[in-house]
Amino acid sequence: MATLTHPTSQTHLFTKLSLKPKKFTSPSRIRMALQENAPSLAVVGVTGAVGQEFLSVLSDRDFPYRSIKMLASKRSAGKQLTFQDRNYTIEELTEDSFDGVDIALFSAGGSISKHFGPVAVEKGSVVVDNSSAFRMEEGIPLVIPEVNPEAMEGIKVGTGKGALIANPNCSTIICLMAATPLHKHAKVIRMVVSTYQAASGAGAAAMEELELQTREVLEGKPPTCNIFKQQYAFNLFSHNAPILSNGYNEEEMKLVKETRKIWNDMNVKVTATCIRVPVMRAHAESVNLQFEKPIDEHTAKDILKSAPGVVVIDDRASNHFPTPLEVSNKDDVAVGRIRRDVSQDGYKGLDIFVCGDQIRKGAALNAIQIAEMLL
Repeated sequence: MATLTHPTSQTHLFTKLSLKPKKFTSPSRIRMALQENAPSLAVVGVTGAVGQEFLSVLSDRDFPYRSIKMLASKRSAGKQLTFQDRNYTIEELTEDSFDGVDIALFSAGGSISKHFGPVAVEKGSVVVDNSSAFRMEEGIPLVIPEVNPEAMEGIKVGTGKGALIANPNCSTIICLMAATPLHKHAKVIRMVVSTYQAASGAGAAAMEELELQTREVLEGKPPTCNIFKQQYAFNLFSHNAPILSNGYNEEEMKLVKETRKIWNDMNVKVTATCIRVPVMRAHAESVNLQFEKPIDEHTAKDILKSAPGVVVIDDRASNHFPTPLEVSNKDDVAVGRIRRDVSQDGYKGLDIFVCGDQIRKGAALNAIQIAEMLL
């Protein structure tokens, strides 16, 4: 964790908490992204943690574009932002924002997506939405590119036809990046997931509050509890999503429902317990898998080593396994603690431990990878 200093600005926060600051260029690198025949982009919610990470990933991957609109609320409109050595004025999001936009990357919350997503589609934009607004709607693809790219077959830019594509929830993405290669080999029939979710999942303000609380508690002061309504520093608690009538919270049921949709298997049994832990960035998950066919831990490790977007960190001799710190600002999802579940007969059960950057692969990177498939 970084040395604690008093936050002075949003730019300070993005720099200190391992989020990228507002300038995303390397002066020694020739940029090939700005191209006349490339699609036009819009980033909705550009001032938020995921919006900022959209820009970072677009830059890192030299995503081709001919123009880019920086869109946010009226409160942020008029502010300046530098991206790839060019200055942009943040514009207020309106229904006219999507004229001439080919791809719109949304991360501004469900209510904004529900209102403006269909508006953008009507104007011919392909919307990649990071909220939960459309994930479970029939006919709208819910996509992890390494897992189910076929779900968005037929959707391309340049056709003049708009479309909506949903980005899964961060905990679902991180889980399924590791579980799917094993599922394809031996078919998962039941999955039990326990998550350890970072402050980044609740945005930049939650990350700032965790830092502030840590300082306050160490100084013997009462902690500021504006985001989670209880002490987060040196504590953990059940995920702050609303509790449903079945006793699960919304975050847990997202994992259940989204897994079934992405795997196109309504019969797979999934249960989850989601916990907030005082980690700045990157989620961790304990995943217990029950399979239809036998699979041993050595086969599982070989499968995961060759899985796209996955790195295996499983050194038993030195007790070295994935940690949130190791995967922060990284694209790959890390998997370790790969072992046979001794509570199950034969070789039909495995336990694994998964870590992934919630803002990166759990949100922005996954969305940009979807956008790359549109080209």
